[in-house]
Order: sequence, then C-alpha cells, then structure tokens
Amino acid sequence: MRRTEFQIDSDGGREEIERFLAEMSFGFLGTAGADGAPSMTPLNYVYYGGKLYFHGSRIGEKMARLQADPRVTFMVAKEFAIIPSYFTDPLMACPATAYFKSVRIDGRAVVVQEPAEKAAALEAFMRKLQPEGGYKTIDASDPDYLPRLKGVAVVRIDPDRVTGKFKFGQNLKQPVRDSVTAQLTERGLPLDAETAALMERYCPHAKGILGD
Repeated sequence: MRRTEFQIDSDGGREEIERFLAEMSFGFLGTAGADGAPSMTPLNYVYYGGKLYFHGSRIGEKMARLQADPRVTFMVAKEFAIIPSYFTDPLMACPATAYFKSVRIDGRAVVVQEPAEKAAALEAFMRKLQPEGGYKTIDASDPDYLPRLKGVAVVRIDPDRVTGKFKFGQNLKQPVRDSVTAQLTERGLPLDAETAALMERYCPHAKGILGD
C-alpha cells in the first residue's frame, strides 16, 4: 500500500478490522484454478470466532478451484462517500475521490468436515442474517439438521495476512479536512454524517488506532 496513512494493520487496528468484518456480510473470494487462472466469486460470509466462513454447494467451479489450490484472497469493502473535486479545488478534477473501508484477507481455505463446527458457523450465519429468530437452532446433534449438514459445504478461511485500508482524508491538512467535513454535513446524503464522524476519528492528529 503506497499511502500508509490509510493503512490499518492486523496489529494496531485488529479491533477495527474485526468490527468491520462483523458488520459486513458480503465480499469477494479470489481463487486460482489448476492452470493458475484467477477468478472472483461474490458471496455472503460470516466472521465468527476470529475466522471467516462461507457455505455453498459441495461441487462446482468454486470448490474445484479450492481443491486445486487452497490459497485464497478475500476482500470486503464499503464505500461511505464520494468526495467531489470542488470540495477542495474549484478548478481541477484531480482531488475527486471516495472515502471507504476495505479489508483484505490472504490465507488458505479449509473445507470444514466436523459437524459441530459446521453447525456453529451456520448458526452464526443465521444470527447475523436473521437476528429476529423464527427458526430452530442449528445443532449438529439434532437429527433434523444432520443430513442437511452433511449435504452443505462450509469453508473456513485461515488467514496468513490481514490488512485494512480505511480512507477518510487522513492525508489532508486540518483546515482542508475541516472544510470537507463541513461540506459533508451540509450536503446531508445518507452516509455523510457518519463519514464526517469517521474523518474525525481517523484524523492522524487525534488519538486513535493510527497514532497520536
């Protein structure tokens, strides 16, 4: 990453990264086939117990790729605000940008075989995507669930490296940052107020995960 002021690493910003992964539920899985050709697959995931899980069919292109090469990259990102060029420059287009959070996980995919772990991961999915309940808890000892657990593939990503990029104007000088924050507040799009608050939070001159 060239702009280190935007970097959130797994040491200093682990809680920030884990909070973001827990908030989100959709990402992109990068795999390589037997011939080395890359592929991206959009899918739902759950971050549970410090690991990332996804599920799907036991057969198909995705599973064939994981069997050929378990090394994967997984990306999660959320765009918070488009920052127009005229927020900081009345003439030039160059300052136009976007503020966002992204996390990249490089690691290895492991097909989960243990029914108890599969059940726990799928239950975590349900709690995340259907928090209102309305279903019987997924339990590996439940005879109603056992055949379904056998029929579904659950994959865990064991990370080797986790990095994050949270871009919220950390490279701006304070007067410019204050101006952008004020214009976001005035514009009032759905995520503008949250973006302005995050700009203050990740300001390199304030105490936080990016230093004092």
